[in-house]
Formats: sequence, structure tokens, C-alpha cells
Amino acid sequence: MIQIPSICVFCGARSGRNPAHTEAARELGRCMARRGWRLVYGAGDVGIMGEVARAAQAAGARTLGVIPTHLMAMEVAKSDLTERVITETMHERKKVMFMNSDAIVMLPGGAGSLDEFFEVVTWAQIGLHRKPIYLVDIAGYWQPLIGLIDHVIAEGFASETLRAIYSVVPDVPSLEAALSQVLSR
Repeated sequence: MIQIPSICVFCGARSGRNPAHTEAARELGRCMARRGWRLVYGAGDVGIMGEVARAAQAAGARTLGVIPTHLMAMEVAKSDLTERVITETMHERKKVMFMNSDAIVMLPGGAGSLDEFFEVVTWAQIGLHRKPIYLVDIAGYWQPLIGLIDHVIAEGFASETLRAIYSVVPDVPSLEAALSQVLSR
């Protein structure tokens, strides 16, 4: 069986205020189908999380959703995915998503997305993985986070190498170009 590249997408269970975030989620879903990449995500049908999944499915992409039991109602767990895994805890959810992906992508999101980002960054920092991590900085959304990381480095709580663990791209076409390079190796 041929292994298709799988992209873990961390993003908001809310839509946010900027319609550009919703459109980027849809664009990413369509991109994944066009490229033949599988979407690995949080299995919800709400927010931009739901947008990326619906767009990916409508365009023919394979999908793996991972959701803990306690969020099935709140995040309106999708039941029409190619595959769905139900976990007991949030930590288990992140682990299953990570283990089933070749790269990690961060679209705009809230505290949960930040938790997911910092977990995979920390795992890379301590040498547990070398998977590429991308912040998709739609309309400058991640600039405060990038500034915080710069501050952490400037204050001596992390080395300059922290910046090399993840890449920042401004939009989905830039992400697609970057992913196509790393996934073809």
C-alpha cells in the first residue's frame, strides 16, 4: 500500500472575526485534495477546523479526525470522515494527530491551537522529532506569537535555534510550495 503524505492541521474551533482566516482554511482543504495529501485534524465540524475539513472532503481528500470523548458534542464531531479516532484525553488526541502526520500546519486559532503548537515545538526542541512545522500567518495573525518567541529568545530563556524549529509562511500558496518541497524528499 502506498503511503500518502499526511498533514496535521491545528486551528481554531471558532471562525474568528477575519473572513480571510475562513477562506484560508477552505483554500488549504482544496490544496490538500489537489495535492493528494491526507488531512489529519481535530475531527470537529465547527470554526475554521470544520471549514478546512469540509473543503478537503468536498474536493476529494482523505481525512483523519481525532477527537476526545468530552469534545464530541462541543466541537460537533464529524462522522463522515475517511477515518475517525476517539481518544480519552486531549494529550492523547495531540499524540495521535502527531504520530499520523508528516508535517504540522498552524492556521489561526486560540488557546488550544497554541497548546498544540507549543507541544510539537517543545518535542522538536528536545529532539523527539524533526517534522516540519509551519505557522500560516494569514493577515499577520501570528505576529504577536512571533514577537513573543523573539522576546523569549532576547531574554535568554531559549536559544536562537528555537526559530529554526518552525517556518512562517504568509499564505496557503506559500505553504503549498514549502510542503511540496519537504514532502517530496
